[in-house]
Amino acid sequence: MSEIITIANQKGGVGKTTTAVNLAASLAVAEKKVLLIDVDPQANATTGLGFNRNNYEYNIYHVFIGKKKLSDIILKTELPQLNLAPSNIGLVGIEQELAKGENNEKKTILKNQIQEVLEEYDFIIIDSPPALGSITINAFAASDSVIIPIQCEFYALEGVAMVLNTIKIIKKTLNPKLKVRGFLPTMYSSQNNLSKDVVEDLKQNFKKQLFTINDNEDDFIVIPRNVKLAESPSFGKPIILYDIKSPGSLAYQNLAYSILG
Repeated sequence: MSEIITIANQKGGVGKTTTAVNLAASLAVAEKKVLLIDVDPQANATTGLGFNRNNYEYNIYHVFIGKKKLSDIILKTELPQLNLAPSNIGLVGIEQELAKGENNEKKTILKNQIQEVLEEYDFIIIDSPPALGSITINAFAASDSVIIPIQCEFYALEGVAMVLNTIKIIKKTLNPKLKVRGFLPTMYSSQNNLSKDVVEDLKQNFKKQLFTINDNEDDFIVIPRNVKLAESPSFGKPIILYDIKSPGSLAYQNLAYSILG
């Protein structure tokens, strides 16, 4: 049975897209059939897998406006088990259109479109915009769970309550099964006391919702600051294809194994 996971945080620059791309790739390498859906108008997940706007004619914008079905826009990637539903800057206009009125049909467009391809995939990963607007609400309405990346820097936990409150509202109104899959510390530096403080704060507040290695409750998964991880999007590759043995790659492989149980 397919699991749909949205990667979300209303703050930008926290490693959201990095997590979406590299978790999807790591699950694919683990022989799971994966679809990555890019619903961020910045389309960074799309370019991070080696595509630019000249590689495709249709994108998720055309799905939201009803011009295309989700299956019509899906692209194959370098990894045989990983497919992509690309994004485009045109989604910026969709955000305002979806926000008009109280029509629940507009909040479940993505959910309804996913049903067409659901049985083809083990995992569907959704990269959402850095905002809690109408597109993210669509993603939450379609998902089984949410992973929330938390940057290991000052004000890291600022706004987390807002994300959790939005999830709570969606759970009550549109998607009763929605849950928080876990919090993921990102951009962690073992040389930085602030990074350690952030992880300690997360342990105190959300210990049961942190990902662990081999079910060891004291061995938490953190995504390190890593040059190779930062470089890989500019080459249009997930880290597992760019440098499989780098600390960033190993961290995302551990995350995939944790999710696979």
